[in-house]
Amino acid sequence: MKNFVEELRWRGMLAQIMPGTEELLQKEMVSAYLGTDPTADSLHIGHLCGIMMLRHLQRCGHKPYLLVGGATGMIGDPSGKSQERNLLDAETLYHNQEAIKKQVSKFLDFDGNEANKAEMVNNYDWMKDFTFLDFARVVGKHITVNYMMAKDSVQKRLNGEARDGLSFTEFTYQLLQGYDFLYQYEKFGVKLQLGGNDQWGNMTTGTELIRRTLGSEAEAYCLTCPLITKADGKKFGKTESGNIWLDRNRTTPYAFYQFWLNVSDDDAEKYIKIFTSLEKDVIDGLIEEHRQDPGRRTLQRRLAEEVTRMVHSQEDLDMAIAASNILFGKSTKENLLQLDEQTFADVFKDVPHYEVSKDVLGQPAVDVFNQEGMQIFPSKSEMRKLVKGGGVSLNKEKLAAFDQPVTAEDLIDGKYLLVQKGKKNYSLIIVK
Repeated sequence: MKNFVEELRWRGMLAQIMPGTEELLQKEMVSAYLGTDPTADSLHIGHLCGIMMLRHLQRCGHKPYLLVGGATGMIGDPSGKSQERNLLDAETLYHNQEAIKKQVSKFLDFDGNEANKAEMVNNYDWMKDFTFLDFARVVGKHITVNYMMAKDSVQKRLNGEARDGLSFTEFTYQLLQGYDFLYQYEKFGVKLQLGGNDQWGNMTTGTELIRRTLGSEAEAYCLTCPLITKADGKKFGKTESGNIWLDRNRTTPYAFYQFWLNVSDDDAEKYIKIFTSLEKDVIDGLIEEHRQDPGRRTLQRRLAEEVTRMVHSQEDLDMAIAASNILFGKSTKENLLQLDEQTFADVFKDVPHYEVSKDVLGQPAVDVFNQEGMQIFPSKSEMRKLVKGGGVSLNKEKLAAFDQPVTAEDLIDGKYLLVQKGKKNYSLIIVK
């Protein structure tokens, strides 16, 4: 059986680890949990490092618990967040939980017969009937305010990083997270908490609460992964249009694939270790191959393939590669028609867009493609010359004649006309 800590270490996924953790993991099958926020019905790639930690944990023979923070997700967390979260109703919460479980099921085995099959739990289930008096008696008396004040996450908020200071609700967050660990320790035998390095303060409050409640011999440990950043120091996973989601309805498999395909060489070397399950010798070989000829983007291609297949499917990966080839390789009208509308829009989002009325349908191409305000061709006469030389395509098919009528049958998804001038010069006409 693989050594879980060593696996994280060579992958660059280990930030801090409490003394004794590695020894415990080598001694027995350990149950470990990682918390996730259920305020949306999809995870995004910022969550992937934690999910991959659970994946490696299970593959190393240990038992993963994914904790959905239904209770804690209703309030703010002082570790770097600028605002408190919105209250979710129970129906929304459980909808989000099921959607997240479906996504994570591609990474973890929840249904097997093995002792280390994955489990999903929700802290709302044990917090919803926990009264304030119970909380004060069971949790509050064991942790001093001095201990809580010393945490970096609290100090940052108190020292002016937050405009509105720190609310009592947020201040108690570390106690709530600490109780999650205590509850799971007693109920499920969970001895290890995993998380991002920004959570270290909250996580160690949990181990402290367990030891103060159950005695110093209680075995409870923490292990964190580093916060993933890009080579330029900027936040990983964010683009100009926002997060890269695992849900295909929020981020298409094509856009998802393109994100990984376009990372820098330095980031590709780092990310292929963190976000894939490829073995060390395979990754070392890919890195060496990439360094020999960076222009082939060997690392980026393999990274994009592995992650897209894992999050979506082989079929979605094939479609993403085919969609990528539409812009930069040989493709046909049939390839265009296979794209769903959102993927089509993603592929051509950066090409010039023009809108025309559906009244133009039936007119010659030379008139349709040279409407007032369009800059596809310098002039009608230039377009005629290009058509004659076979240099103009409509929806990936060569235009036979400059006066070929453009009809409703030419529309893609009932509204698009894709005009191509030369090999890589595209324009998109939207017929309304």
